[in-house]
Amino acid sequence: MAFFEWRKFNFFELKRGVDDGKLNKLFKDAPIAVTTSGNNHLVVGDATGQIHLISRSWQVTSFRAYELTLQFAQQLRNSPLLITIGEDEQGVNPLIKVWDTGRPDKSGSPYCTRITRAIPNNRAVQVSALCVHDNMQMMAVGFVDGSLILYRGDISRDRGSRQKILREASSTVTGLAFKTTANAVYLFVSTENSIYVYNVTYKDKEIMSTLDNIGCRRNCSVITESVQETQFMVARDDAIYCYNSDGRGPCYAADGEKVLLQWFRSYLIFVSKTTWLTPTQAAAANQRGHLLTVLDIQNKFIVFSAPLDEIVAVINEWGGFYIIDCKNTIYHLNEKDLGSKLSLLFKKNVYDIAIRIAKSQQYDSDGLVEIFRQYGDHLYGKGDPSGAIEQYVKTIGKLEPSYVIRKFMDSKHIDNLTAYLQALHKQGQATEDHTTLLLNCFTKLNKTSNLKEFILQKDSEVNFDVDIAIKVCRTGSPEEALMLSKRHKKHDWYIKLLLEDHMKYTEVIEYLSSLETNQAEMYLKKYGQILIQNAPHEATQFLKNFCTVNSTDSDPEDYIHLFLNNSSRLVEFLDYLIEAGCILTSPVYDTLLEHYLHVWESLPDGAEKNRYAQKTLNLLHNPDVKYDKPQALVVCHMHGFSEGILHLYEEQKLYQQILRYHMSRSKEQFDANAVLACCRRFGHQEPTLWVQALWTCIRDEEHEYSDLLPEILNVIAKERLLSPQLVIEAIGSANAEIKLSQVREYIIKELKRENEIANSDKELTNKYRKDTETLRNKVEELKYNPILIQGSRCAACNHTLELPSLHFLCQHSYHQHCFQSYSENENECLACQPDNKKLMELLKSRDQNKDIHETFHSQLDKASDGFTLAAEYFGRGVFNTVKVITDERKPIEKPAAMPQQKQPEKVTEARIRQEENKRSLPAIIPKSEGRIRMQENKFSSSLEANITMPKRPEPKKIEIAAPAVDLNPFGDDIDDEDEYDKEKNPFFGEADDHCDKNLNPFEV
Repeated sequence: MAFFEWRKFNFFELKRGVDDGKLNKLFKDAPIAVTTSGNNHLVVGDATGQIHLISRSWQVTSFRAYELTLQFAQQLRNSPLLITIGEDEQGVNPLIKVWDTGRPDKSGSPYCTRITRAIPNNRAVQVSALCVHDNMQMMAVGFVDGSLILYRGDISRDRGSRQKILREASSTVTGLAFKTTANAVYLFVSTENSIYVYNVTYKDKEIMSTLDNIGCRRNCSVITESVQETQFMVARDDAIYCYNSDGRGPCYAADGEKVLLQWFRSYLIFVSKTTWLTPTQAAAANQRGHLLTVLDIQNKFIVFSAPLDEIVAVINEWGGFYIIDCKNTIYHLNEKDLGSKLSLLFKKNVYDIAIRIAKSQQYDSDGLVEIFRQYGDHLYGKGDPSGAIEQYVKTIGKLEPSYVIRKFMDSKHIDNLTAYLQALHKQGQATEDHTTLLLNCFTKLNKTSNLKEFILQKDSEVNFDVDIAIKVCRTGSPEEALMLSKRHKKHDWYIKLLLEDHMKYTEVIEYLSSLETNQAEMYLKKYGQILIQNAPHEATQFLKNFCTVNSTDSDPEDYIHLFLNNSSRLVEFLDYLIEAGCILTSPVYDTLLEHYLHVWESLPDGAEKNRYAQKTLNLLHNPDVKYDKPQALVVCHMHGFSEGILHLYEEQKLYQQILRYHMSRSKEQFDANAVLACCRRFGHQEPTLWVQALWTCIRDEEHEYSDLLPEILNVIAKERLLSPQLVIEAIGSANAEIKLSQVREYIIKELKRENEIANSDKELTNKYRKDTETLRNKVEELKYNPILIQGSRCAACNHTLELPSLHFLCQHSYHQHCFQSYSENENECLACQPDNKKLMELLKSRDQNKDIHETFHSQLDKASDGFTLAAEYFGRGVFNTVKVITDERKPIEKPAAMPQQKQPEKVTEARIRQEENKRSLPAIIPKSEGRIRMQENKFSSSLEANITMPKRPEPKKIEIAAPAVDLNPFGDDIDDEDEYDKEKNPFFGEADDHCDKNLNPFEV
């Protein structure tokens, strides 16, 4: 493509005289010979060997490099080293010098680190080209005779550096350039009649390749640095050619004599004496010398073109490049900023070029999107919707899709809208609304093939919301919706579509069987009720297999709600699980029982109903079945299942409820035999059943209880459940009509019994009077008669008694040393002490309980269960009548008359009698007789002296404490033998029959 066909823009500003004439003053007497740049300064040398270093502030540092002439110079880009070639002597004698511009010598000039002669094969030849590698390890020098020398090693030091002649004499070398890749280093060489490249990666293994048989002039070759692939460019009169290490690349046609070629960033600058200028430019060029042209090779347009005086050099540094003409004037060609460039392009509506420029200069993504948007708006305004869509597609992810969609909502633009929506989905930026809109576009355009292609794309390529696609296709294309849901394993949608749109219930069951356990379980719970209603047999069979196969993971309780309106299928399902050995929970058994009864109640009388009744009873009787008994009772009541009700009452020992159930049945269903059977069966466990039956018989007016009443009254009389008085009063106040003939037998028997009890009480009273008189005589004898102690052996060691000894009134005697060895209390007999101690502790504990009567009554008022509290206090002996006998010597008071009081409780008397049977007077705590006698006659030496009694000593008074109540059973004024009952006297007849005389201290 010829340059003159490229579009032209002015992206640079040319400024003249940026150095304020300093360069013109420096080169007033000598022309410019060499120019280079790098390391933040410009380097300009004249023909006399003088070098000037120019800083960015245009401060000049000059030093003499050669005595005669300066021919070549190269400043390394990122190093202070400056390499020059010139002559210090007459003749052809080129010297290579390396200067360290950052290291001044004593005179302030840059330090020269190396001087080397450039002589190929010891022949004095003029140098024609110089190139130094940026790694400072290689340097190439070309000569006018075509020779080429490659220096290896540190270029700043002569020592260690090695040179090799790569090319012998031939055409003049006009240009050199190094190219470095990841694996190799190349040296491009241009001569007047050829282009070739050397692979100089390895020492002494350099390989040459010829690229072209046409060469170029001096300064007409350059290496590109910032394009995608580094290339060696050569300018000839007809075109500019590009070369890489493999051969020649593209070329750009441009007629005219080229005098200079340079590279800056991504721009190619060339200076020419051309003939393809416009008439105005041609006239100016002829007048002023050269034409400067800047090309954007990547984007293929001219960014600057201007005629100037004869150009000597083009240098790039400090982010721009500078032009020096033959009049020593410096021009600064400053590139405009990107915003200015884009504004210029936008005014000309060349958005494609603006986009290329923005991309080439790494414009940010937001800026590029804005350019695409403007470009799309421009094309849309020009009536090119397809081109606009192409640009809008590039804004996806940044530009709001609604901005584009609103422009293409017309029916004539539906194809373009479809393309944009498809691009949205491919880039994953589509929402639910976009998917809906796209599918509607496919439907409206009747593009069934496109719709199927869109929804049936591979899973890795899916770029839309499958759920929305199914939802949209469901209305217009139900088959596609079903296919899409199955393809993408949208199980919920697939099952829902089969059930609601296609009514294929068996297919749903088959599909569930193909799913994993957890998924099948989830959808069973969700849709199982619909399946049970519409395909009960298949669904029930599937549930049976599912719960038995996955018995460890599935709980049958989770599926009970599915059989809400189908009790027979639920019973079938649960019976199967029980037979299969599945472990069911209590709520499951409760549900099974309820549905057993529901089915039982709905069946007519017959074998099937009896079978369900038996199954229900078997379930209730099974001890391994864990069900809620109160709930089961409620369910049995709801359905009127009598057998179950009676079984549950009996199992929970609710006998009262059983009786009440029989008694409360209707007149047609009432069965008197069942009532009697209930009382006979459970009466021994709960006798109050008979009492409850009596109350029901005498209060209920609806039923006839003539067959029940005689037996009920006989049992009550026999078991003494109620007093006759209460029974007669209850019958007298009864609501039911009870005839005298029905209770005559009971009344006669009770009157006979009362008469017998009266006669028995009279006999017992007479016996008690006699016993009391006998006891009274014994007490008098103990008070006033002497006591004879006849024991001859020690009760402790069982040896014959020897003095000194001790004697007790309980007829026990001890050696004094035996008694002192074992006794803890000198006033108590060793043999009687344990029993006496137990009895006294019992009496004291009961005496302490008397103080808690008030506490008992206070707690009884607040207690919710008074019976339990009363039983607790009764066990602690609070209600017992206790007699406490102490040593206080108070005479027994004889009351004038025996008060008519309630007889002491039998329990208390029996306990006292039991303790007294062990000795004649257990409540008497005597003082040791032996100790008394020892005190009276301490030095007596005979047993007779110790037991000799005075003539009439004052008897020792042994006092018995009166009971807490004023009740003296030994009163003298009880003369009415008719009121005395000997059978109620615990001491009657025992004094003579059961008394052990050896243990009776009072026996004479």
